[in-house]
Amino acid sequence: MSALPPFHVAVPVHDLTAARQFYGGLLGCAEGRTAERWVDFNFYGHQFVAHQTPTATAAEANPVDGRAVPVPHYGVVLPWNDWHSLAEKLRQAEVDFIIEPYLRFEGEVGEQATMFVRDPSGNALEFKSFRDPSQLFAH
Repeated sequence: MSALPPFHVAVPVHDLTAARQFYGGLLGCAEGRTAERWVDFNFYGHQFVAHQTPTATAAEANPVDGRAVPVPHYGVVLPWNDWHSLAEKLRQAEVDFIIEPYLRFEGEVGEQATMFVRDPSGNALEFKSFRDPSQLFAH
């Protein structure tokens, strides 16, 4: 089985210094190429670009498993133990969760650990994990 190709995503941020502190400092994403108004980060093996812009998109929400899930959002599926380590790291850093870490769809197809946070510019991120990785695309 071959590895998945990395995805590329670019999001608006208000402040590159705050983006560097959040993505680089807190999440531990290595910084790549940069310019005056953008920074590339290695977001768990994917190319994530923070573009400084004065405007940001307002998030809406859809109900999922009784919670208001922000739309749009982006994120990553982590190995089970890495997800728990990140949840603890975010709690220790006193990050405000949009949705606190919990087990979604417990006992059902697609059971997953999930949590949502916002970056300093208000972009919503979801971090999730599957105890059984075969459940990622199960229906």
